[in-house]
This record gives sequence, C-alpha cells and structure tokens, in this order.
Amino acid sequence: MSDIEPILLGKGADKRYLLPALGNRHGLVAGATGTGKTVTLQVLAEGFSRIGTPVFLADVKGDLSGLCKPISPHPKIDERLDIIGIPDYAAASWPVTFWDINGHWGHPIRATISEMGPLLLANLLELNDTQEGILNIAFRVADEQGLLLLDLEDLQQLLRFVGENRAELSLQYGNVSSSSVAAIQRRLLVLEDQGGAQFFGEPALELADLLVTGEDGRGQVNVLAANRLIQQPRMYSTVLLWLLSELFETLPEVGDPDHPVLVFFFDEAHLLFDHAPRALLEKIEQIVRLVRSKGVGVYFITQNPTDVPDTVLGQLGNRIQHALRAYTPRERRAVKVAAESFRQNPELDTETVITELGVGEGLVSTLDEDGVPSVVDRVLIRPPTSRIGPATEEERAKWMATSALGSKYGQRVNRESAAEMLKARAEKAAERAEAARAEEEAAKSTKASTKSKPKSSSRRGDSAMEAMFKSTARSFGTWLGKELSRGLMGVLKGR
Repeated sequence: MSDIEPILLGKGADKRYLLPALGNRHGLVAGATGTGKTVTLQVLAEGFSRIGTPVFLADVKGDLSGLCKPISPHPKIDERLDIIGIPDYAAASWPVTFWDINGHWGHPIRATISEMGPLLLANLLELNDTQEGILNIAFRVADEQGLLLLDLEDLQQLLRFVGENRAELSLQYGNVSSSSVAAIQRRLLVLEDQGGAQFFGEPALELADLLVTGEDGRGQVNVLAANRLIQQPRMYSTVLLWLLSELFETLPEVGDPDHPVLVFFFDEAHLLFDHAPRALLEKIEQIVRLVRSKGVGVYFITQNPTDVPDTVLGQLGNRIQHALRAYTPRERRAVKVAAESFRQNPELDTETVITELGVGEGLVSTLDEDGVPSVVDRVLIRPPTSRIGPATEEERAKWMATSALGSKYGQRVNRESAAEMLKARAEKAAERAEAARAEEEAAKSTKASTKSKPKSSSRRGDSAMEAMFKSTARSFGTWLGKELSRGLMGVLKGR
C-alpha cells in the first residue's frame, strides 16, 4: 500500500480517511440541497491536489471558484478543528485553472465535431433512431472522404451534401430521407442558439493541460464554470461525458497507481442518466468500469443515490452520504435504499441517522487497504483550507489576465475543413458542368463530318457527385493515411 499520506475526511468514532491508492475506485457524494455536499467536494479536491493528483470538477453554483483563495478565520471553523483534532491546519489557496465553454470566466473548452462522434452528438441533439442512423452515415461519408468536421458549420454543410446526394448515398449506405436530414438540421440550429457554436471548434482542448502537477507537488484543480451551462442539461452532461470518454481513450493503462492520475467530479450526476437511451447507459457503465485502470477516479455528486443506476452505483467504493429528507413515501423509500447501500454498523441505525444529520455531517464508508468497504460511521466533515464561497469578479479577471494558457486557447482558429472543402468542390463541379454544357452546345452547332463520339463524352458523363467522390478518393490518403478509429463512445482514438 502507498506511503502517501491519506486524505483526512473528518471524525466519527475515529478520524476517517480516504486512501490515495484506492482513490481511483470511484466514489459518491449524496445529500439534499444545503446539507454540505459542496464543502465536502471542496475538501476532496484539496485532498487529492495535496497528494499530487490533478482534479477536474464542474462548478454549477460558482462556489468552488473559492479554491483559488485561502479561507478567512471564523469561530465555527476553530470549533470544528478542535472537535476533529487538526493541529496543523492552515488556510491555503490552491493551484486553480478556470475553464468556461463561453470563455468568459475561464479558458474556453472546445471539441471538434469529429472528436465527439455520432453517438454523443445524437444524444445531445435528442435524435430518434432513424435520425441517428442518418448522422452515422454522414460521419461515415466524412471519414471515408477525408472531410474534417471541426465546427457546426462543417456538420451543417455535410448534411446538406448528404441531402443533395441522398439517392446515390442510399444505394451504398441505406435509405437517406430528406425529412430526417432536415430534422437534424433543425436540431443543429437549436444547439447553435444554446451556445453549441462556441463549444465546437478549434483550438480543441488538449488533455495534457488538465493533467498538470506544479513544482510544489500539488495537482492542478481544474474548475469548469458551469452555472450557465447547467441551464442546458443535455449540453452539460454531454460535455462532461465527452471529456471522460477522451480520458479513457487517450490515457495509457496504469493499473493501480499510488494515487490517481486524475479525479473527475461529476456534479448533478442525475443529468447524465436522465433520459439517456439504453445503449448510451451501457457505454457509460463500461467507461466507469474500465477507466479505473487508466488511473482515473470518477466521483458522482447528486442528491440521492437512487439517481445513479445500480450498475454504476455498485462500482462506487468511496461514499459520503449527507442528510436526506423523508417527508413523502417516495423520499422514505429513497432513504431506505441509501441506508441499505452501506456496510452496516451495529452501533448505528443508519436509516434513522440519514434524516438526522446536521449540515457538514455525513455517513462515510471508504475502502480499506484490502479494498473492502469500511463499516459506515457518522462523521463530522473537516473544514476546507480555501474560501467557502465564490471568487469575486475582480479576482477571476486578474487570474484570466495572468494565466499562461490564455495565448493557447484565447483566440478561435478556423482552418480549412469540411464546409470550405465541400463549397470548393461544389464550385468546381458547377464549373465542369457549365464547361460541359458549353462544349455540347458548340458540338451541336458544328457540322460534324464523322459520327464518332466526342473525346470528352466520358468525362461529361460523370455527375457532380461522382467527380466529387473521385477527387476525394485521391486526396484521402494524404489527409490521414488510414481509416479513422473510434472508441467506446464514438470519440476519436489517437487524436
């Protein structure tokens, strides 16, 4: 077992710790609104950063931005420190990097359409099975023809191309209906209005910029400003799921390291599972199960454990349960389920205690050195060393002005991709068609002395669609040199 100092969570019958070597066995932080989940998340983020593990978390309320500033003295903090027994406590700021899809409160996080793949996009656009099939055909055409799909305009132009050539494509890939193509186009317009145009494009996020450990040995705390993003639940869940998929497809196998390579906190986790089709849920379950071997720990934060499917819940070894309400029959059943998910303590009526926990208290069960869940204990969670509450607008602006990543992600790049390529091909095809018509008219007006066919007849017989395919086939080998490979969630492998 690792010699790295364990992460102190708080004190119950004794002090309770999370073992770093088992931090990649995933976890759950649950509890009703206002019971202390955010502070617990802050404590965990600090703990992992302290041992050199980078952290990624979505800040849905803005409070976690306070990690960049030390906590202010307060009598209640001192009282809790005395109860738990933390003599070496000191206020501290943490190495925070801010991210924001809109680029307002942090560096923009971007992905390309090609990287995300058809499965996640279909879920984001809420497509039915038929429409998802059309989207898969569009991606197949793009992959085979070497069309770079970087932003929404690229996908819109590709779908236009698919719609205009649906007869030829239907013969090769199956039925392509104009109504399905039009439906996807309308969904893209909605996504664009919701801010999707800002997320898709370049420069795309490089995962190495999340996996940073500073000279002082502390892991970087990556905070995604999500207070606006959370207002589009599907966009929020898809962005985080894409990022998790990228980590899985990109990181090498490491087995069981001394501490996690990265800890990924998925706040408002119910949004990931609400309305997700069965096929997507199976992929999520697979990734959660397999990403552990990449050294990544995934911690779900939600109000109730029942928000997480049993197939995923069973993989979460480290659990902190804050108070739950039990006013309705449904809530009472949820309390019972939550209580039964712990290894029971004979000295604790878990079901009753869940409804009696105070703010900042939790039922805690972590994995011991043998990987076995410990007996549940009622624990007073330790206070964080950083500010409880958000950073100010001025503090964020000052950070943005001094961040080293600003020059890398600040300016959007729009290089030649599918939209420009398809437009250029269409223009060339139109020029060839016009030249062919002119040649044919000239031939008709000339009194031919022979009945032989014009030399250019075979070229004129090529349709614009055929010419476009031939041109693409010649250039495809110089673009990638091999067929694209996609992983479990359809995201690109080996970017």
